[in-house]
Amino acid sequence: MSLQPLTPVNCAGLLQPGCSFLQLDGEVLLFGQKGWPKRSCPTGVFGVRFKKGEIKLRAISFSNDSCYLPPLRCPAVCRLDPYDGLPESYLIHGGRTPNNEIASSLYLLTVDSRGCNRKLTLKCKEKELVGDVPGARYGHTISMVQSRGKSACILFGGRSYMPAGERTTESWNSVVDCPPQVFLFDLEFGCSSAHTLPELSDGQSFHLALSREDSVYFIGGHSLSSDSRPPRLFRLRVELLQGSPLLSCETLDTGLSISSAIVSRTGPAHRFIILGGYQSDSQKRMNCTTVVLDSKGIHFETLDQPKWTPDIIHSRTWFGGSSGESRILLAVPTEGRPSQPDTHYFYHVSFQTEGENQDEEGLQACSQESTDYDNSTPLEDSEELYFGREPHELEDSSDGDEDTYNEEDEEDESQTGYWIKCCLGCQVDPNTWEPYYSTELHRPAMIFCSRGEGGHWVHAQCMELSETLLVKLSQGSKKYFCLDHGVQITTFKPTTMIHS
Repeated sequence: MSLQPLTPVNCAGLLQPGCSFLQLDGEVLLFGQKGWPKRSCPTGVFGVRFKKGEIKLRAISFSNDSCYLPPLRCPAVCRLDPYDGLPESYLIHGGRTPNNEIASSLYLLTVDSRGCNRKLTLKCKEKELVGDVPGARYGHTISMVQSRGKSACILFGGRSYMPAGERTTESWNSVVDCPPQVFLFDLEFGCSSAHTLPELSDGQSFHLALSREDSVYFIGGHSLSSDSRPPRLFRLRVELLQGSPLLSCETLDTGLSISSAIVSRTGPAHRFIILGGYQSDSQKRMNCTTVVLDSKGIHFETLDQPKWTPDIIHSRTWFGGSSGESRILLAVPTEGRPSQPDTHYFYHVSFQTEGENQDEEGLQACSQESTDYDNSTPLEDSEELYFGREPHELEDSSDGDEDTYNEEDEEDESQTGYWIKCCLGCQVDPNTWEPYYSTELHRPAMIFCSRGEGGHWVHAQCMELSETLLVKLSQGSKKYFCLDHGVQITTFKPTTMIHS
């Protein structure tokens, strides 16, 4: 067991509460950070590198046939191990968007290819559900169950905004527990059904969900209605019978009082390590626990905790995620210390013993890896979509650092006047503007016009574009011009950039 401090190399601002860590094809990936950090990164997904006490991020590309995957904060994330000839993949559902809107989409993330230089390309597809479709939410979980030779997904918990009919001016942004329903759906046909069980009578968010064969165990969680974290433990058993499934729930008495914990798998067997989380609003859970799932049920064992540093002990919040088998990336705030340039301290926690293979591929538990501390640093940057790069311009080498994210590479927009150049008849004041498109957060959407002296930026609102057309243009591979220079389209090398 070890606790190693990490130095983020110009990427500390990308690691924020609510982000997720995934492991695909032997790589650790960061997903869900605030905003789009670099114009040469069109995806918002980064490869994470640990080397000599440093952490670096590397841009990851998506295939051309991928759908748009927004950065999502506190989604439900479930790893799907390879089965029936299908590759390893991740399910991602819900979460909060950079606009603080709560999403309801379901995405399937897989590896598309590996280039000759080991460049990783991902593929993202949106999966549509029919029937009793779960509504928008965050802080919930997805798990995979297997029964009678069939597989299905279980979605449970989370919180969302108050129903529209109950929202007032004062409570417009207030969130409530989602009804304690269990949603079951299959990935092949997308058929979803909702189930109400008497044992699950209260809303539950930021809990843990661990699955083995036909059973899912719900551990802990926070309830808004009672503002408590009772030591709950439920076993949900699913029988995938021909026709309609049969669900049963059992309340166990060996639960944990915990929310927003981090889970890391410790091997191919159903053995996990729980670290972090909260016992109350003002108390972190400092203990570590080993969880074993077998044919007899679930078993908890106390695990020796690392020798925590004073910064970790005295911090009010912490967050992180599994960075591989028996390994966890942990972050704690610097608590406003002016001497610290970064907002967080980072640590790598390893529970591996000497002799174990440190480079073995990590496996992700089906759990919510985030913090439910709603007053944490909010998403501050607007989304940034960059289109028009040739594939070779995003090539990445596993041996070099030329594409490593570097905050110093960002343009100084205060000097370039990037946000204020527009057409002659522009009526948008970038200092007092109000969101025009739902995808806008802090800045107006703009399109680059290459005509005129050196080109200029035009607000999409001044172009009289609908939001649907704006998104459609962003997916093309052509060049666009503002109304002052004529509505022309050429087939030159694309240079379109849209900010939303």
